[in-house]
Amino acid sequence: MASTAEWIEGARPRTLPNAIAPVIAGTGAAGALGAAVWWKALLALVVSLALIVAVNYANDYSDGVRGTDDVRVGPMRLVGSGAATPTAVKNAAFAAFGIAAVAGVVLALTSAWWLILVGAACVAGAWFYTGGRKPYGYLGFGEVAVFVFFGLVAVLGTQFVQAGTVSWVGLLCAISVGCFSSAVLVANNLRDIETDAAAGKNTLAVRLGDARTRTLHVVLLAVPFLLTLALAFDSAAALIALAAAPMAVRAHLPVRTGRKGLELIPVLRDTGLAMLAWSVLAAVGLNLS
Repeated sequence: MASTAEWIEGARPRTLPNAIAPVIAGTGAAGALGAAVWWKALLALVVSLALIVAVNYANDYSDGVRGTDDVRVGPMRLVGSGAATPTAVKNAAFAAFGIAAVAGVVLALTSAWWLILVGAACVAGAWFYTGGRKPYGYLGFGEVAVFVFFGLVAVLGTQFVQAGTVSWVGLLCAISVGCFSSAVLVANNLRDIETDAAAGKNTLAVRLGDARTRTLHVVLLAVPFLLTLALAFDSAAALIALAAAPMAVRAHLPVRTGRKGLELIPVLRDTGLAMLAWSVLAAVGLNLS
């Protein structure tokens, strides 16, 4: 039986900024239209947090039963380490999916019914990332999926359920958060290049190789700050989001200096914190005008 601490570690709390940041950014974009609704923002946060916990447990289960985690560099996995049975971890994933579904249906029924279809696509994307016969995460499409689901869908969805529409400001926020989220996964897959390649998991990092993956990480971190300049056309105060740049530089430093393996684990945390800081500052700035 896995301990409570091991279940929490299995949920991968370092990835939670990927769920929180898009809701903050989307709410900020809704607020820029004078349409922020606090209870819908909270429901969107429940959906986002439940989904990311679900995908983390689902990945733990799918990678564990495939044997991908038999040799692991990163944080402990429940199935791969033998701390929990595959069935228990799969059930935990399904429970989190259920929580996301309930909150998502409430949002859909109070906003637009077709959001249920979007939610179903999110659940399918989460499961088939490493699940199913041909998981797309093993083919190098993980970063694209993260950009779409935890960037475009999460930010614009949060704005839409509150404002009833999306805006170009929301789109720029969505692209920015999507780039940050993708950068977190890039750092994760950079750390695991050797073990993933040996296990036949052809992530984007495996396909690009070490040097080009490190370049991709800095490009993804730079895009949000370039788009911040465009957000200033809506509200000059949005430029305060540039204050998160030192955090992004800190996040990239181990990548730039050639660190490998366990030395890259702090990059995931620091990239996520830079994303969270950018989202908070951008949301505040957009609503100061």
